[in-house]
Amino acid sequence: MAAATSPGSGQSKPHAGVALDASAIDHAALHDADHTHVHVEPIPWKTGAVGAVKPIDRDTSWTPSAASPAAPAPAPKKQKDAAAMAAAEKAGAAAMESALGIGTGGGVPKKKKIDPKLPGSGIPARKSIRTLVWVRRASQVGFFVLFMYFLFQTGFHGSFAAKSDTPVRLPLPVEGFLLADPFVSAMTVLSTHTVYRGLLWSVGLLALTLVVGRVFCGWICPFGTLHHFFGWILPSRKGRGALRVEANKTHDRRQNVKYYLMYAFLLASVAGSAIGGLFDPICIAVRAIGLGVIPGAQYVAHRGLGAVQDVPVRPIQSAADHTQDALASAVWGSHQFYFHQTWLIVVLLIAILFMNRFVPRFWCRVLCPLGAFLGVFAKFALFGMEKDHAKCTDCNLCLVNCQGADSPQGGVKWRQDECHMCLNCESSCPEDVIKFRFLPNRKSALSAPALQRRTLLATTAAGAAFIPVARIADSLDVNYHSKVIRPPGAVEERAFLERCIRCAECMKVCPNNALHPALFEAGIEGLWTPILIARIGYCEHSCVLCGQVCPTGAIQKITEKEKLGLGVPPVKIGTAFYDHGRCLPWSMQTPCIVCEEFCPTSPKAIWVEEVEAPVRDSKPGPAGEQPAMLQVKLQRPHVDPSLCIGCGACEKVCPVQDQPAVYITSVGESRSKSNVILLENTNYNQKS
Repeated sequence: MAAATSPGSGQSKPHAGVALDASAIDHAALHDADHTHVHVEPIPWKTGAVGAVKPIDRDTSWTPSAASPAAPAPAPKKQKDAAAMAAAEKAGAAAMESALGIGTGGGVPKKKKIDPKLPGSGIPARKSIRTLVWVRRASQVGFFVLFMYFLFQTGFHGSFAAKSDTPVRLPLPVEGFLLADPFVSAMTVLSTHTVYRGLLWSVGLLALTLVVGRVFCGWICPFGTLHHFFGWILPSRKGRGALRVEANKTHDRRQNVKYYLMYAFLLASVAGSAIGGLFDPICIAVRAIGLGVIPGAQYVAHRGLGAVQDVPVRPIQSAADHTQDALASAVWGSHQFYFHQTWLIVVLLIAILFMNRFVPRFWCRVLCPLGAFLGVFAKFALFGMEKDHAKCTDCNLCLVNCQGADSPQGGVKWRQDECHMCLNCESSCPEDVIKFRFLPNRKSALSAPALQRRTLLATTAAGAAFIPVARIADSLDVNYHSKVIRPPGAVEERAFLERCIRCAECMKVCPNNALHPALFEAGIEGLWTPILIARIGYCEHSCVLCGQVCPTGAIQKITEKEKLGLGVPPVKIGTAFYDHGRCLPWSMQTPCIVCEEFCPTSPKAIWVEEVEAPVRDSKPGPAGEQPAMLQVKLQRPHVDPSLCIGCGACEKVCPVQDQPAVYITSVGESRSKSNVILLENTNYNQKS
């Protein structure tokens, strides 16, 4: 220190940006080898006095006053008493803490228990928050298990062999998650101008959002939990360090995409189509898991357990049999289910889950219209975050653990509409920066996304224009596809597209695997709406389960008596036709009455005409002559269109395998006054 000071000079050489005033230092004390230099002021950045960033949440303007009891007395020009100097420094630090609000207001700071295992200052989060984090995890697991249980129960595991007029109902509200979906409710109200009683459950979820924010996304949503889980078990190279921090920062451009999608789908609903169900997370979860994952698991289990049953050990065979029976009664049906073009649905699900390797909770942050819808209401929530920016040391632990990319770190404003209320940020903060509480200080919160006005106008216009663009194609009005056979109880086609959210509940519950997601049979607007494919399964004569699980009224809740026509005309979904060139009794003089035997109506819609027809003997004549001609009695089938209901049982059982000789089309369906086959009492060729 002495070497650094030139004799006769009043100022020492600056070192590391810090200069010492030689006139304020006792030279005798400097040359004292036993002196500890306690009177020398510490390097300024350690006190935080140099380059301090003004916090956003509180006013830190402070001027020490002589009258203030916490203000330090002016230090004398030469101070020989080291103890007095230390006391002055301590008083100054206490005054600064009081002004910044990080002390106890001039008194003795309250000691906080420090956890040496934590980084930084080691200040642990509040016990209530740590408990709530575990409650949130338990809630996610519990609601996902409940969702899967409802999905497993969305099916009939009994038998229809009893009386046909016996009511068959599912014992549980398996469509409960869809009824509580406010985005589904909003689309249905806008497209139909009708509020369905079941959808009122969504009002409760909106009320919850107005109180505590987007807890549905972080605590309840099964699809969000699925993404959370896959992001945890399949971490990417962004799973740690600076890359993870950068990935979890708020990226307005991509996170605003979900808002543009939400407004586009809502405008499409106003124009008359609930096509937004293609992107609703609950609909996606039911559709992808119910039509793809569960049948795939069923296929693997059947093959695997079938191989185990071939093991020549009685206990192993018995265990395999019991496992098959348990799965068939609790998880899926007794026979393998197949769904039309479901590979595309599964591929899209895998692609969305894989995106979590690049952006954690990619779907929730970027594409989810339900999350955006809840975010609009979450900006009014009574529960939220407060941040003491002055305490933040930029450790970024809050960002590493953030699920919503809502900017929990100090020095920036918190995105309230993006927060999933996972509480990970406060639980992981070692500096006591973040606090979640009711009626928080809003100075460091952003309550609404900064949407680009032109982009918003363009996307909403596209959503509104999509419907007329889709309908000027020929698929709906002038060239209706004959194979678009809707479930029994379905409303007229245009009204059906206003209500159907493509959730696939009706397809999952169908006991005969008759309903399937359409690809483009009903046009692009009808993508993944339900159609009946009789070659895979027929409509059970006394089953009305599809209407019981439909959450929006696209399929009406009819009774068995209404469907069977007990006292009222029966519900028709189509009409059967014969291809005489492929029908065995008509074209090949081969006896066959399978279709007539399986016709479920009473009296039967298929009746047979008994005839004698010539048929050539199968053996050649003597000396290579032509085979002899024989006479055979045949029963040639005919359809009575006034009795046929289009259930498809005849097409399902027709023994001609590649293209059945009897097939079903949608003509004659009860829901339409124009798609008719009989001319009496109908408005033929007139759209209604």
